[in-house]
Amino acid sequence: MPRKIPVAGDMTAIGDVKTPPFARVPDPMRLFERRAKRFHQLSGADGIGPYLGFLAAIAEAQQALAETLPAGRPMEERTLDRALEHGMPPLDRNAFRPDDDFVSLSDMLFGRLEPIDKPAAAEASLAAVRAYDHGRMALAVADLMADSVPADAMAEYAYVAAALQLHFVRAASRLPERRLTSVGEGACPACGGPPVSSLIVGWPQAGGARFCSCALCATLWHHVRIKCTICSSTKGIRYQEIEDGPGTIKAETCSECGCYVKMLNQQKDVSLDPFADDVGSLGIDLLMRETKFRRGAFNPFLLGY
Repeated sequence: MPRKIPVAGDMTAIGDVKTPPFARVPDPMRLFERRAKRFHQLSGADGIGPYLGFLAAIAEAQQALAETLPAGRPMEERTLDRALEHGMPPLDRNAFRPDDDFVSLSDMLFGRLEPIDKPAAAEASLAAVRAYDHGRMALAVADLMADSVPADAMAEYAYVAAALQLHFVRAASRLPERRLTSVGEGACPACGGPPVSSLIVGWPQAGGARFCSCALCATLWHHVRIKCTICSSTKGIRYQEIEDGPGTIKAETCSECGCYVKMLNQQKDVSLDPFADDVGSLGIDLLMRETKFRRGAFNPFLLGY
């Protein structure tokens, strides 16, 4: 059976990091296209392979809808200035309430998910979420924004999460990334959400730099290496990985906050996706259950883990 190997420090070469940008906002169509492709690469007939194939289909539906929807309006300068002045995320997830536009977007996405081949339970969950009234949808959104999901609604909430991703990715894509600044430890500078994982990139002028990736809006923000992505402590940082694995995905553990978040190395594998590979590396989460560390990242498609 694979076992975890504790590693002190970061075993990846630092590289020639010059002046990495603080933030990168997503391109909706490219993001969901890349995510769908990666889910397909990770899928198969065994283990969670069929589930990953189902998630690929959801990402394809998100991409198709992103291609057909008209471009939204940029945030008003006055609203943006006020948020930045007070150190708040411009797309404050805690203040978000589902309006008619979000309900319409959700209906369109759920409609595109209807013909996707899925288990009977997933079919029933989609039918249930399509029957949500405004109050029930608002409750689901509030629960997801609080990273708190009832055990009996996990499958339904995953569909709502897919709609929220599409909404927030589109909104984040219209933000001026050069103006984004830190809004707190372990928080996305665009929406205030937690990271789903961190990514060592190989971009020109930023090779070897690490970026956190938002689970909701997919904005990337620069985060110093060997520093906890949740509490920013530099004490007791260790890395654990699966024995004899490729070394491309590790669990970064922090003895200060007791959490772990996965770190992906695109310098070793350019196909790694911060969201898809978080789901695809479920084996690491199962191994980490044997340790004292708890999962610090929230992924709506890994509910229950």
